Amino acid sequence: MRLVHVFVPDDRRDAILAALDDADVDYVVTGASSEEGGTLVEFPLPTDAVGDVFNELHDAGLPEDAYTVVGSAETATTGTMELLEDRYANNFSPITAPSLRSKARDLANDWRSYVWLVFLSAVIATGGLIADSPAIVVGSMVIAPLVGPALTAGVGSVTGDREMVVDSVEFQIAGLVVAVAGATAFAFLLKTLGFVPAGLGVTALELVSLRVAPSVVAVVVSVAAGGAAAFSLTTEGPTSLVGVMVAAALVPAAATTGIAIVWGSLPVAVGSFLLLSVTVVGINVGVWTTLRYLGYRSEESVVGRLEKRTRLVVGGLVLVAAVGLVFAGTYSQLSFEREATTAVEEVVDDSRYGEVDVVSVRPSYSSPFISSSRTVTVVLERQAGKSYPDLPQRLRRRISSATGQSVTVRVQYVEYAVSRPGAQPSNGSSGS
Repeated sequence: MRLVHVFVPDDRRDAILAALDDADVDYVVTGASSEEGGTLVEFPLPTDAVGDVFNELHDAGLPEDAYTVVGSAETATTGTMELLEDRYANNFSPITAPSLRSKARDLANDWRSYVWLVFLSAVIATGGLIADSPAIVVGSMVIAPLVGPALTAGVGSVTGDREMVVDSVEFQIAGLVVAVAGATAFAFLLKTLGFVPAGLGVTALELVSLRVAPSVVAVVVSVAAGGAAAFSLTTEGPTSLVGVMVAAALVPAAATTGIAIVWGSLPVAVGSFLLLSVTVVGINVGVWTTLRYLGYRSEESVVGRLEKRTRLVVGGLVLVAAVGLVFAGTYSQLSFEREATTAVEEVVDDSRYGEVDVVSVRPSYSSPFISSSRTVTVVLERQAGKSYPDLPQRLRRRISSATGQSVTVRVQYVEYAVSRPGAQPSNGSSGS
């Protein structure tokens, strides 16, 4: 429920009150107080009715910059409230653009609290990854304030608020730098003090191995997280839970980058940083696309302003080039992942491996600037007691042939036991 206060100019009073009558809105004229003359009108509305009613008021002549206050109300009893609630009960009506900007600004943190929260969340995520504890990693996501900057960039873009876009970009870049730096510092401290083995194989940690390079799932999740955050922002619902989803896509990847830097695993560091970069881009694309789909746009968009200012155009071109490089690297990685997965499936489909199933195929990241072969981790499911000594070599040869690249294959087995009807216990007992 919303309680609206609008200052209506005298020359538009009759038309605006008539628009409220046509919309079945009960209102109260509370007084006049202005040198130019006007009337303060107050009326309650269902939340989903606010956008439609204001569109009608603006069509009736209410200025866009008129004094307007939209507040929360617990309940309202008017002659038409039940009618309005029934009318908008099943309608999705996004909040107005001014309300959208106001809600987005409320998500912004001051620099000090933002930096500290990002730093601490990265430290916690690093500890969770090294300890291989999903619970700790999830805890790090709860405190990360990364959803605010991601949302304000999209909101500022579609509403033409250049200052909001610039602030958002600065916050996002600073947040990622602080997250990676915090993860690196904490991982270095753990290694130096001997709490973690100096010879730790970072890819042996399951939670780290999931984030060594971009994947199709990561790209889809990032865009979906951005879209979900935008939908949440345009309604009156809370964004805190969606913020956890955004942090889930960013914080562990930043922590993985820091861990890989400390243990000198350059391919993992580059791959996880590329994953982090494409995730940031995906979230922002998801936010912007969703807001545009919902109808938010400004006559003077940020893009239009960029075209008028040479310095900002150059900056925009640099940003586009950087994003292009990120997506080029991601496309190369995803193509390799698809070819490797197909090669693994072809080998496992052989009749001699009839009881083997593919669980996952996780290739490491590689680029022309890194002189190392790719490592492909293949997780397979097999029956306990079965052995396939030639399988790793066959997988390596097939993947190398399919991708045209030198690879190192690591095979991990997930074993299971089978109990069939009528089978006797292996220890000879009759059971109970």
